Amino acid sequence: MRGNPFDEIEEMLDRVSKQVESGMTSGGLQVPGSVPADVVDTGEEYLVTADLPGYDTDDIELTLSEGTLRLEADREDESEASVDGRFLRRERTRTSASRRIRLPEPVEEDEVSAGFENGVLTVRLPKVTGTETSKEIDIE
Repeated sequence: MRGNPFDEIEEMLDRVSKQVESGMTSGGLQVPGSVPADVVDTGEEYLVTADLPGYDTDDIELTLSEGTLRLEADREDESEASVDGRFLRRERTRTSASRRIRLPEPVEEDEVSAGFENGVLTVRLPKVTGTETSKEIDIE
């Protein structure tokens, strides 16, 4: 006789829940291939800093679309060890990382700037100015 299929689903959810809890207690949940980033609201702009050690500026693609900042980094490393032109060892690795950050308010897309120094990407996203946050409504 077959058991209740919901028991298997419940067991799986318990395992996932335990993995998430252990990840949070061990210093934060980090998804493999995800870029660690800080987002600060300075009042006038959003300041995003992301750690990308080992990457070069040419390895990084940064786009802003529909209120979402998308960061993708991709690099290839190759090392060789040969004797008289014959390979004893040749290794190639490809490393990718990405992150999507949804911004809570619109930004001035034409004024966004980014810099990259010592493996840290810094993106400045000025907020849209001059927009009314409230509107007076006439009562008839």
